[in-house]
Amino acid sequence: MRATLAFFGMALLAPAAAAATFDLPATPATIAWGHYEAGTRPALTIKSGDTVVIHTLLTNSPAGLEKAGVAPGDVEPALRAVYEGVPASARGPGGHILTGPVAIEGAEPGDTLEVRIDRIDLAIPYAYNAFRYGAGFLTDDFPYARMKIVPLDAKAMLGRFGPGINVPLHPFFGSMGVAPPPAFGRYDSAPPTIIGGNMDDKALVAGTTLFLPVHASGALFQVGDGHAAQGNGEVDITALETSLVGTFTFILHKHDVLPYPRAETPTHYIAMGFDDDLSNATRKALRNAVDFLVAAKGMTRDDAYMLLSVAGDVEVTELVDRNKGVHVMIPKAVFGVVGK
Repeated sequence: MRATLAFFGMALLAPAAAAATFDLPATPATIAWGHYEAGTRPALTIKSGDTVVIHTLLTNSPAGLEKAGVAPGDVEPALRAVYEGVPASARGPGGHILTGPVAIEGAEPGDTLEVRIDRIDLAIPYAYNAFRYGAGFLTDDFPYARMKIVPLDAKAMLGRFGPGINVPLHPFFGSMGVAPPPAFGRYDSAPPTIIGGNMDDKALVAGTTLFLPVHASGALFQVGDGHAAQGNGEVDITALETSLVGTFTFILHKHDVLPYPRAETPTHYIAMGFDDDLSNATRKALRNAVDFLVAAKGMTRDDAYMLLSVAGDVEVTELVDRNKGVHVMIPKAVFGVVGK
């Protein structure tokens, strides 16, 4: 069973009798470049229960890819169109090319948006990894820039990193989020926060469900920053960066306030925390995990805290986007609900 309503105790807004499926390409008119913003015009408006196939673009330029060794004919036409068609005034402050926003009819602040990640497909046969001076975690150790093109073997689901080195592929989107409160203005796509956004959480693969608090009318979901694979921490500031196609089903939960993004996999509940200070990010994630166990599992706060110490796993999601990311993996097995 996919993410259960018991997970959050939410009231579901019943989907339309005949849910629809939409296709949303990445074009100059359907992307938000480097930001989440409550005032962004929706690229698509849907109803709760609808499914959208969303095409995304990697975060790099045609010139940058070609300089690193990608043949000009292998650069996606959609990427060229976006670079040629989106004016500088519409870009930034971050660098991610995000497809959307997708507005959900009836979504208002105080609601929660359930995002079911039904499927993720590779869109191109290559990815890149890169670091540059001043970014990443070991900036003093690597005071220069380098970029590497990694062929992707979709049949074997391996990234051919180098001779004798093959990276298993587990595609996911580094950035998935909703619009921030209007007072945030145009929010930088780099640091994750209460909207989700650039969470870089490698657990958010197909089959996972993400829950996001709604802060603006329509929710305004955006997605991008495709990763074919990533290690926890994303230490050099990039993963195996690539273009992906995601299939998502959106469910709106009315009048149920979720204070912070959470997720559910077939085997785990996931609580998250984001902060510029890694210790504070960890505190937020643990407190969110305790709150979840109290609300959804009826535990006392003392028992919830102790359970996290004996069965929960605290993992560093990412270290390199100003706000650090921490997530707590709570195994369903301890509640006897694995695979449900």
